[in-house]
Amino acid sequence: MSTEVPRSLMVEGFRTRRSFGVGGLSKSATLAAVGVLTFDGLVATQAPMTMLVTLPVTGAVIGLAAARRHGMSALSYYWAKVSWRRASRFEGTAYRRLLLPLPYALDLPGVGASSTLIQAHDPTSGRSVGIVHDRATDRMTVTTLLAPGGSLMAPNSTVAGRLRSWSSVLDAMSTDEQVKGASVTIQITPGAGEALGDDVAARRDPGAPPLAKKLIDELVRTTPHATASVAPWMSVTVDPNASANPPVDLAEKVAEALKVVDSLDLSGTGTDIERRATDVDLRRLVRSAYDPAVFNSRDADFEDLSWGECGPQAADDGWEEYAHDGGVSISWVLREMPRRPISYSVLLPLLAPGRFQRRVTLAYRVLDPREGEAVLEREISAARNREKATAEVKGRAKWSQRADSQRAENAAAQMAGGSQVVSWTLMVTVTARSTAALPAARQELERATKAMRGIRMRPAYGAQAAVFAAGLPLGYNPLVRD
Repeated sequence: MSTEVPRSLMVEGFRTRRSFGVGGLSKSATLAAVGVLTFDGLVATQAPMTMLVTLPVTGAVIGLAAARRHGMSALSYYWAKVSWRRASRFEGTAYRRLLLPLPYALDLPGVGASSTLIQAHDPTSGRSVGIVHDRATDRMTVTTLLAPGGSLMAPNSTVAGRLRSWSSVLDAMSTDEQVKGASVTIQITPGAGEALGDDVAARRDPGAPPLAKKLIDELVRTTPHATASVAPWMSVTVDPNASANPPVDLAEKVAEALKVVDSLDLSGTGTDIERRATDVDLRRLVRSAYDPAVFNSRDADFEDLSWGECGPQAADDGWEEYAHDGGVSISWVLREMPRRPISYSVLLPLLAPGRFQRRVTLAYRVLDPREGEAVLEREISAARNREKATAEVKGRAKWSQRADSQRAENAAAQMAGGSQVVSWTLMVTVTARSTAALPAARQELERATKAMRGIRMRPAYGAQAAVFAAGLPLGYNPLVRD
Protein backbone atom coordinates (compact mmCIF):
# COMPACT_ATOMS: atom_id res chain seq x y z
CA MET A 1 0.00 0.00 0.00
CA SER A 2 1.39 3.40 -0.97
CA THR A 3 1.78 6.00 1.77
CA GLU A 4 2.82 8.85 -0.53
CA VAL A 5 0.96 12.08 0.19
CA PRO A 6 -0.65 13.66 -2.91
CA ARG A 7 0.73 16.99 -4.06
CA SER A 8 -2.61 18.67 -3.32
CA LEU A 9 -2.18 17.81 0.37
CA MET A 10 1.34 19.22 0.62
CA VAL A 11 1.91 22.63 2.19
CA GLU A 12 4.67 25.00 1.11
CA GLY A 13 5.52 28.68 0.81
CA PHE A 14 7.24 29.07 4.20
CA ARG A 15 9.85 31.79 4.25
CA THR A 16 11.61 33.80 6.94
CA ARG A 17 11.65 37.56 6.52
CA ARG A 18 15.13 38.82 5.75
CA SER A 19 16.03 42.44 5.11
CA PHE A 20 19.06 43.33 2.98
CA GLY A 21 22.26 44.15 4.79
CA VAL A 22 26.02 43.85 4.40
CA GLY A 23 27.94 40.75 5.51
CA GLY A 24 24.98 38.88 6.93
CA LEU A 25 23.68 41.87 8.87
CA SER A 26 20.09 43.01 8.72
CA LYS A 27 19.19 46.40 7.30
CA SER A 28 18.85 48.03 10.72
CA ALA A 29 22.10 46.43 11.93
CA THR A 30 23.93 47.66 8.82
CA LEU A 31 22.71 51.23 9.33
CA ALA A 32 23.67 51.06 13.01
CA ALA A 33 27.14 49.75 12.11
CA VAL A 34 27.65 52.55 9.57
CA GLY A 35 26.58 55.12 12.16
CA VAL A 36 28.92 53.76 14.82
CA LEU A 37 31.88 53.59 12.42
CA THR A 38 31.19 57.15 11.29
CA PHE A 39 31.12 58.29 14.92
CA ASP A 40 34.39 56.45 15.60
CA GLY A 41 35.96 58.24 12.63
CA LEU A 42 34.80 61.65 13.81
CA VAL A 43 36.19 61.01 17.28
CA ALA A 44 39.47 59.76 15.79
CA THR A 45 39.98 63.05 13.94
CA GLN A 46 40.37 64.74 17.32
CA ALA A 47 41.95 61.86 19.25
CA PRO A 48 43.53 59.28 16.91
CA MET A 49 44.61 57.02 19.78
CA THR A 50 40.96 56.23 20.59
CA MET A 51 40.86 54.02 17.50
CA LEU A 52 42.95 51.46 19.38
CA VAL A 53 39.92 50.90 21.60
CA THR A 54 36.89 51.83 19.51
CA LEU A 55 37.73 49.82 16.37
CA PRO A 56 38.26 46.44 18.14
CA VAL A 57 35.11 46.93 20.23
CA THR A 58 33.05 47.99 17.22
CA GLY A 59 34.43 45.09 15.17
CA ALA A 60 33.55 42.59 17.91
CA VAL A 61 29.99 43.91 18.18
CA ILE A 62 29.51 43.85 14.41
CA GLY A 63 30.93 40.32 14.29
CA LEU A 64 28.45 39.14 16.94
CA ALA A 65 25.59 40.80 15.06
CA ALA A 66 26.58 39.00 11.85
CA ALA A 67 27.14 35.59 13.49
CA ARG A 68 24.27 33.20 14.15
CA ARG A 69 23.44 31.32 17.34
CA HIS A 70 20.40 29.04 17.65
CA GLY A 71 18.79 30.64 14.61
CA MET A 72 19.21 34.23 15.85
CA SER A 73 22.03 36.73 15.79
CA ALA A 74 24.70 35.97 18.36
CA LEU A 75 24.47 39.55 19.61
CA SER A 76 20.75 39.16 20.36
CA TYR A 77 21.35 35.81 22.06
CA TYR A 78 24.14 37.01 24.36
CA TRP A 79 22.38 40.31 25.07
CA ALA A 80 19.29 38.37 26.15
CA LYS A 81 21.42 36.14 28.35
CA VAL A 82 23.12 39.10 30.02
CA SER A 83 19.74 40.77 30.56
CA TRP A 84 18.27 37.59 32.05
CA ARG A 85 21.22 37.15 34.42
CA ARG A 86 20.91 40.74 35.55
CA ALA A 87 17.18 40.32 36.17
CA SER A 88 17.84 37.06 38.01
CA ARG A 89 20.40 38.73 40.24
CA PHE A 90 17.79 41.27 41.33
CA GLU A 91 15.10 38.55 41.62
CA GLY A 92 13.23 39.95 38.66
CA THR A 93 12.63 36.42 37.35
CA ALA A 94 10.95 35.20 40.55
CA TYR A 95 7.25 35.59 41.34
CA ARG A 96 5.62 35.15 44.73
CA ARG A 97 1.93 35.80 45.14
CA LEU A 98 1.20 37.99 48.14
CA LEU A 99 -2.07 38.71 49.91
CA LEU A 100 -2.29 42.46 49.57
CA PRO A 101 -4.85 44.64 51.33
CA LEU A 102 -7.50 46.53 49.40
CA PRO A 103 -7.58 48.44 47.10
CA TYR A 104 -4.72 46.46 45.57
CA ALA A 105 -5.63 43.50 43.36
CA LEU A 106 -3.91 40.24 42.58
CA ASP A 107 -2.78 40.01 38.96
CA LEU A 108 -1.36 37.20 36.91
CA PRO A 109 2.42 37.26 36.53
CA GLY A 110 4.35 38.49 33.50
CA VAL A 111 2.54 39.14 30.23
CA GLY A 112 -0.83 38.33 31.80
CA ALA A 113 -0.62 41.10 34.40
CA SER A 114 -2.76 43.53 32.38
CA SER A 115 -5.51 40.98 31.70
CA THR A 116 -8.80 40.60 33.53
CA LEU A 117 -11.65 38.12 33.14
CA ILE A 118 -15.17 39.26 32.24
CA GLN A 119 -18.25 37.07 32.54
CA ALA A 120 -20.66 38.03 29.76
CA HIS A 121 -23.97 36.73 28.43
CA ASP A 122 -24.09 35.53 24.83
CA PRO A 123 -27.60 36.21 23.47
CA THR A 124 -27.13 33.90 20.49
CA SER A 125 -26.56 30.80 22.65
CA GLY A 126 -28.14 31.95 25.89
CA ARG A 127 -25.05 30.91 27.84
CA SER A 128 -22.39 32.78 29.77
CA VAL A 129 -19.11 33.50 28.00
CA GLY A 130 -15.70 34.28 29.45
CA ILE A 131 -13.85 37.15 27.78
CA VAL A 132 -10.32 38.24 28.65
CA HIS A 133 -9.88 42.01 28.56
CA ASP A 134 -6.42 43.53 28.18
CA ARG A 135 -6.56 46.72 30.21
CA ALA A 136 -3.37 48.08 28.60
CA THR A 137 -4.49 47.82 24.95
CA ASP A 138 -8.29 47.59 25.46
CA ARG A 139 -8.39 44.44 23.32
CA MET A 140 -10.71 41.50 23.91
CA THR A 141 -9.88 37.81 23.52
CA VAL A 142 -12.66 35.28 22.99
CA THR A 143 -11.86 31.57 23.31
CA THR A 144 -13.81 28.81 21.58
CA LEU A 145 -13.62 25.21 22.73
CA LEU A 146 -13.20 22.85 19.77
CA ALA A 147 -13.76 19.17 19.07
CA PRO A 148 -11.49 18.14 16.17
CA GLY A 149 -12.62 15.17 14.14
CA GLY A 150 -9.23 14.29 12.69
CA SER A 151 -8.17 13.84 9.08
CA LEU A 152 -5.90 10.80 9.06
CA MET A 153 -8.71 8.41 8.09
CA ALA A 154 -10.55 10.90 5.85
CA PRO A 155 -10.42 10.71 2.01
CA ASN A 156 -7.93 12.96 0.26
CA SER A 157 -10.72 15.04 -1.27
CA THR A 158 -12.13 15.73 2.21
CA VAL A 159 -8.75 16.81 3.56
CA ALA A 160 -8.19 19.08 0.56
CA GLY A 161 -11.58 20.67 1.15
CA ARG A 162 -10.74 21.28 4.80
CA LEU A 163 -7.50 23.00 3.83
CA ARG A 164 -9.41 25.27 1.47
CA SER A 165 -11.96 26.04 4.19
CA TRP A 166 -9.21 27.01 6.62
CA SER A 167 -7.74 29.25 3.91
CA SER A 168 -11.13 30.97 3.72
CA VAL A 169 -11.03 31.56 7.48
CA LEU A 170 -7.62 33.23 7.15
CA ASP A 171 -8.94 35.30 4.27
CA ALA A 172 -11.80 36.52 6.47
CA MET A 173 -9.30 37.49 9.17
CA SER A 174 -7.20 39.49 6.71
CA THR A 175 -10.09 41.70 5.60
CA ASP A 176 -11.42 42.38 9.11
CA GLU A 177 -9.56 45.27 10.72
CA GLN A 178 -10.86 44.32 14.16
CA VAL A 179 -9.24 40.85 14.17
CA LYS A 180 -5.68 41.42 15.36
CA GLY A 181 -4.55 37.81 15.75
CA ALA A 182 -5.55 34.28 16.62
CA SER A 183 -4.05 31.14 18.07
CA VAL A 184 -5.03 27.48 18.06
CA THR A 185 -3.89 25.36 21.01
CA ILE A 186 -4.13 21.62 21.55
CA GLN A 187 -3.40 20.40 25.07
CA ILE A 188 -2.69 16.71 25.59
CA THR A 189 -2.90 15.50 29.18
CA PRO A 190 -1.89 11.84 29.78
CA GLY A 191 -3.61 9.51 32.18
CA ALA A 192 -7.25 10.14 31.34
CA GLY A 193 -8.05 6.42 31.37
CA GLU A 194 -9.37 6.56 34.93
CA ALA A 195 -12.45 8.44 33.77
CA LEU A 196 -12.99 5.88 31.03
CA GLY A 197 -12.69 3.08 33.58
CA ASP A 198 -15.39 4.66 35.76
CA ASP A 199 -17.68 4.95 32.76
CA VAL A 200 -17.12 1.31 31.80
CA ALA A 201 -17.81 0.15 35.36
CA ALA A 202 -21.11 2.05 35.44
CA ARG A 203 -22.27 0.51 32.15
CA ARG A 204 -21.02 -3.03 32.77
CA ASP A 205 -23.60 -5.80 32.50
CA PRO A 206 -23.46 -8.13 35.53
CA GLY A 207 -24.77 -10.98 33.36
CA ALA A 208 -22.00 -10.74 30.77
CA PRO A 209 -19.95 -13.88 29.95
CA PRO A 210 -16.81 -14.39 32.11
CA LEU A 211 -14.52 -14.04 29.09
CA ALA A 212 -16.04 -10.64 28.25
CA LYS A 213 -15.69 -9.50 31.87
CA LYS A 214 -12.05 -10.58 31.92
CA LEU A 215 -11.35 -8.75 28.66
CA ILE A 216 -12.99 -5.55 29.95
CA ASP A 217 -11.07 -5.75 33.24
CA GLU A 218 -7.79 -6.07 31.35
CA LEU A 219 -8.73 -3.12 29.15
CA VAL A 220 -9.59 -0.94 32.14
CA ARG A 221 -6.34 -1.92 33.85
CA THR A 222 -4.13 -0.93 30.93
CA THR A 223 -6.13 2.07 29.68
CA PRO A 224 -4.69 4.74 32.05
CA HIS A 225 -1.23 4.11 30.63
CA ALA A 226 -2.30 4.36 26.99
CA THR A 227 -4.79 7.22 26.72
CA ALA A 228 -4.82 10.97 27.03
CA SER A 229 -7.29 13.79 27.36
CA VAL A 230 -7.22 16.21 24.41
CA ALA A 231 -8.45 19.77 24.96
CA PRO A 232 -8.29 22.01 21.86
CA TRP A 233 -9.33 25.65 21.74
CA MET A 234 -9.02 28.71 19.53
CA SER A 235 -8.46 32.21 20.89
CA VAL A 236 -9.19 35.27 18.75
CA THR A 237 -7.92 38.71 19.75
CA VAL A 238 -10.23 41.55 18.72
CA ASP A 239 -9.88 45.32 18.87
CA PRO A 240 -13.47 46.52 19.36
CA ASN A 241 -12.39 50.16 18.97
CA ALA A 242 -11.43 49.54 15.31
CA SER A 243 -15.12 49.50 14.39
CA ALA A 244 -16.66 52.20 12.19
CA ASN A 245 -18.77 53.14 15.22
CA PRO A 246 -16.48 52.66 18.25
CA PRO A 247 -18.24 51.39 21.39
CA VAL A 248 -18.62 53.84 24.24
CA ASP A 249 -18.52 51.54 27.27
CA LEU A 250 -17.29 48.11 28.33
CA ALA A 251 -20.60 46.36 27.64
CA GLU A 252 -20.62 47.54 24.03
CA LYS A 253 -16.98 46.48 23.61
CA VAL A 254 -17.83 42.98 24.80
CA ALA A 255 -20.80 42.80 22.43
CA GLU A 256 -18.65 44.00 19.54
CA ALA A 257 -15.99 41.37 20.27
CA LEU A 258 -18.57 38.57 20.34
CA LYS A 259 -20.06 39.79 17.07
CA VAL A 260 -16.70 39.75 15.34
CA VAL A 261 -15.81 36.25 16.55
CA ASP A 262 -19.25 34.92 15.55
CA SER A 263 -18.57 36.08 11.99
CA LEU A 264 -15.66 33.62 11.66
CA ASP A 265 -17.13 30.45 10.19
CA LEU A 266 -15.11 27.33 11.07
CA SER A 267 -17.48 24.91 9.35
CA GLY A 268 -15.71 22.68 6.85
CA THR A 269 -12.29 23.07 8.49
CA GLY A 270 -12.33 19.61 10.06
CA THR A 271 -13.22 20.80 13.55
CA ASP A 272 -16.50 21.28 15.34
CA ILE A 273 -17.28 24.13 17.70
CA GLU A 274 -18.18 22.72 21.09
CA ARG A 275 -19.08 26.07 22.64
CA ARG A 276 -17.68 29.43 23.62
CA ALA A 277 -15.50 29.05 26.67
CA THR A 278 -17.15 30.18 29.87
CA ASP A 279 -15.36 32.00 32.65
CA VAL A 280 -15.14 28.68 34.53
CA ASP A 281 -13.55 27.02 31.48
CA LEU A 282 -10.91 29.74 31.28
CA ARG A 283 -10.15 29.46 34.98
CA ARG A 284 -9.76 25.70 34.62
CA LEU A 285 -7.41 25.95 31.62
CA VAL A 286 -5.20 28.57 33.21
CA ARG A 287 -5.12 27.13 36.72
CA SER A 288 -4.53 23.54 35.55
CA ALA A 289 -1.63 24.71 33.38
CA TYR A 290 0.17 26.05 36.45
CA ASP A 291 -0.98 23.12 38.61
CA PRO A 292 -1.72 20.03 36.43
CA ALA A 293 -3.05 18.10 39.43
CA VAL A 294 -6.33 20.07 39.36
CA PHE A 295 -7.09 19.45 35.68
CA ASN A 296 -9.86 16.92 36.42
CA SER A 297 -11.38 18.84 39.33
CA ARG A 298 -15.06 19.76 39.41
CA ASP A 299 -16.33 23.04 38.00
CA ALA A 300 -17.38 24.11 41.48
CA ASP A 301 -13.71 24.20 42.49
CA PHE A 302 -13.05 26.98 39.96
CA GLU A 303 -16.19 29.09 40.27
CA ASP A 304 -15.00 31.08 43.29
CA LEU A 305 -11.45 31.67 42.04
CA SER A 306 -10.55 35.21 41.12
CA TRP A 307 -8.61 35.73 37.90
CA GLY A 308 -5.40 36.44 39.83
CA GLU A 309 -5.80 33.26 41.86
CA CYS A 310 -5.73 31.20 38.64
CA GLY A 311 -2.04 31.96 38.35
CA PRO A 312 0.78 30.37 40.32
CA GLN A 313 1.46 30.76 44.01
CA ALA A 314 5.15 30.93 43.15
CA ALA A 315 7.12 30.78 39.90
CA ASP A 316 10.73 31.06 38.80
CA ASP A 317 11.50 31.97 35.18
CA GLY A 318 14.73 30.18 34.26
CA TRP A 319 16.86 30.44 31.14
CA GLU A 320 15.55 27.12 29.74
CA GLU A 321 12.80 26.10 32.19
CA TYR A 322 9.89 27.58 34.11
CA ALA A 323 9.18 26.30 37.63
CA HIS A 324 5.65 26.84 38.94
CA ASP A 325 2.98 25.27 41.14
CA GLY A 326 2.91 21.51 40.77
CA GLY A 327 5.58 21.17 38.11
CA VAL A 328 8.38 22.43 35.91
CA SER A 329 7.79 23.35 32.26
CA ILE A 330 10.04 23.73 29.24
CA SER A 331 8.89 25.72 26.20
CA TRP A 332 10.28 25.58 22.68
CA VAL A 333 9.62 27.90 19.76
CA LEU A 334 9.91 27.63 16.00
CA ARG A 335 13.41 28.13 14.64
CA GLU A 336 13.13 27.26 10.95
CA MET A 337 10.66 25.71 8.54
CA PRO A 338 11.80 23.33 5.80
CA ARG A 339 12.25 24.78 2.33
CA ARG A 340 10.52 21.82 0.71
CA PRO A 341 6.78 21.04 0.67
CA ILE A 342 5.57 19.23 3.80
CA SER A 343 2.60 17.01 4.51
CA TYR A 344 -0.51 18.37 6.20
CA SER A 345 0.03 15.84 9.01
CA VAL A 346 3.60 16.91 9.76
CA LEU A 347 2.72 18.02 13.32
CA LEU A 348 1.36 14.60 14.27
CA PRO A 349 4.47 13.60 16.34
CA LEU A 350 3.94 16.68 18.52
CA LEU A 351 0.27 15.84 19.00
CA ALA A 352 0.84 12.20 19.91
CA PRO A 353 0.26 11.40 23.62
CA GLY A 354 3.31 11.01 25.82
CA ARG A 355 4.19 10.74 29.49
CA PHE A 356 3.89 14.46 30.16
CA GLN A 357 1.32 17.16 29.61
CA ARG A 358 1.96 19.01 26.37
CA ARG A 359 0.52 22.15 24.75
CA VAL A 360 1.04 22.84 21.07
CA THR A 361 0.13 26.37 19.95
CA LEU A 362 -0.04 27.87 16.47
CA ALA A 363 -0.21 31.67 16.66
CA TYR A 364 -1.37 33.65 13.62
CA ARG A 365 -1.46 37.23 12.44
CA VAL A 366 -2.97 37.53 8.98
CA LEU A 367 -1.67 40.57 7.13
CA ASP A 368 -4.19 42.69 5.27
CA PRO A 369 -3.78 42.60 1.44
CA ARG A 370 -1.95 45.93 1.21
CA GLU A 371 0.48 45.14 4.01
CA GLY A 372 1.07 41.64 2.63
CA GLU A 373 1.85 43.00 -0.83
CA ALA A 374 4.26 45.59 0.59
CA VAL A 375 6.05 42.94 2.66
CA LEU A 376 6.51 40.64 -0.34
CA GLU A 377 7.77 43.47 -2.54
CA ARG A 378 10.38 44.34 0.09
CA GLU A 379 11.36 40.68 0.35
CA ILE A 380 11.82 40.40 -3.44
CA SER A 381 13.96 43.55 -3.50
CA ALA A 382 16.09 42.34 -0.58
CA ALA A 383 16.60 38.91 -2.16
CA ARG A 384 17.67 40.42 -5.49
CA ASN A 385 20.02 42.86 -3.77
CA ARG A 386 21.70 39.96 -1.98
CA GLU A 387 22.15 38.17 -5.30
CA LYS A 388 23.59 41.29 -6.90
CA ALA A 389 25.98 42.04 -4.02
CA THR A 390 27.32 38.46 -3.98
CA ALA A 391 27.71 38.44 -7.77
CA GLU A 392 29.74 41.66 -7.68
CA VAL A 393 32.13 40.19 -5.09
CA LYS A 394 32.37 36.53 -6.17
CA GLY A 395 31.38 36.73 -9.83
CA ARG A 396 28.04 34.93 -9.40
CA ALA A 397 25.26 34.65 -6.88
CA LYS A 398 24.89 31.61 -4.65
CA TRP A 399 22.39 28.94 -5.63
CA SER A 400 20.74 29.30 -2.23
CA GLN A 401 20.25 33.03 -2.91
CA ARG A 402 18.72 32.33 -6.31
CA ALA A 403 16.36 29.77 -4.78
CA ASP A 404 15.40 32.21 -2.02
CA SER A 405 14.66 34.91 -4.58
CA GLN A 406 12.52 32.45 -6.53
CA ARG A 407 10.55 31.55 -3.40
CA ALA A 408 9.88 35.24 -2.73
CA GLU A 409 8.61 35.70 -6.28
CA ASN A 410 6.44 32.59 -6.01
CA ALA A 411 4.91 33.96 -2.81
CA ALA A 412 4.12 37.24 -4.58
CA ALA A 413 2.51 35.31 -7.44
CA GLN A 414 0.36 33.35 -4.99
CA MET A 415 -0.61 36.61 -3.28
CA ALA A 416 -1.66 38.05 -6.64
CA GLY A 417 -3.76 34.92 -7.17
CA GLY A 418 -5.76 35.46 -3.99
CA SER A 419 -3.65 33.85 -1.28
CA GLN A 420 -2.94 35.58 2.02
CA VAL A 421 0.33 36.43 3.76
CA VAL A 422 0.37 35.10 7.31
CA SER A 423 2.89 35.73 10.06
CA TRP A 424 2.82 32.71 12.31
CA THR A 425 4.87 30.78 14.80
CA LEU A 426 4.78 27.42 16.57
CA MET A 427 5.20 27.03 20.34
CA VAL A 428 5.33 23.85 22.43
CA THR A 429 5.25 23.55 26.22
CA VAL A 430 5.87 20.31 28.12
CA THR A 431 5.19 20.12 31.87
CA ALA A 432 6.81 17.63 34.24
CA ARG A 433 5.52 17.09 37.76
CA SER A 434 8.98 17.31 39.34
CA THR A 435 12.48 18.54 38.62
CA ALA A 436 13.73 14.94 38.58
CA ALA A 437 11.43 14.16 35.63
CA LEU A 438 12.55 17.22 33.65
CA PRO A 439 15.32 15.43 31.66
CA ALA A 440 12.82 12.78 30.54
CA ALA A 441 10.36 15.49 29.49
CA ARG A 442 13.07 17.30 27.52
CA GLN A 443 14.09 14.06 25.81
CA GLU A 444 10.47 13.32 24.88
CA LEU A 445 10.12 16.78 23.33
CA GLU A 446 13.40 16.43 21.41
CA ARG A 447 12.27 13.12 19.94
CA ALA A 448 8.92 14.56 18.91
CA THR A 449 10.52 17.55 17.16
CA LYS A 450 13.04 15.36 15.33
CA ALA A 451 10.20 13.11 14.13
CA MET A 452 8.67 16.07 12.28
CA ARG A 453 11.50 15.80 9.74
CA GLY A 454 12.47 19.30 8.82
CA ILE A 455 10.71 21.61 11.26
CA ARG A 456 13.45 22.88 13.54
CA MET A 457 12.71 24.21 17.00
CA ARG A 458 14.76 25.57 19.87
CA PRO A 459 14.26 26.40 23.56
CA ALA A 460 12.71 29.79 24.30
CA TYR A 461 15.87 31.14 25.89
CA GLY A 462 15.08 33.68 28.58
CA ALA A 463 11.40 33.80 27.58
CA GLN A 464 10.04 30.64 29.18
CA ALA A 465 7.30 32.39 31.17
CA ALA A 466 6.11 34.41 28.17
CA VAL A 467 5.90 31.39 25.86
CA PHE A 468 4.20 29.40 28.61
CA ALA A 469 1.55 32.14 28.86
CA ALA A 470 1.20 32.41 25.05
CA GLY A 471 -0.25 28.89 24.99
CA LEU A 472 -3.00 29.83 27.46
CA PRO A 473 -6.19 31.85 26.88
CA LEU A 474 -4.76 34.92 28.61
CA GLY A 475 -5.19 37.36 25.73
CA TYR A 476 -1.46 37.36 24.93
CA ASN A 477 -0.35 36.74 21.35
CA PRO A 478 3.35 37.40 20.63
CA LEU A 479 2.59 38.35 17.02
CA VAL A 480 0.07 41.07 17.93
CA ARG A 481 1.84 44.35 18.49
CA ASP A 482 0.61 47.72 19.67
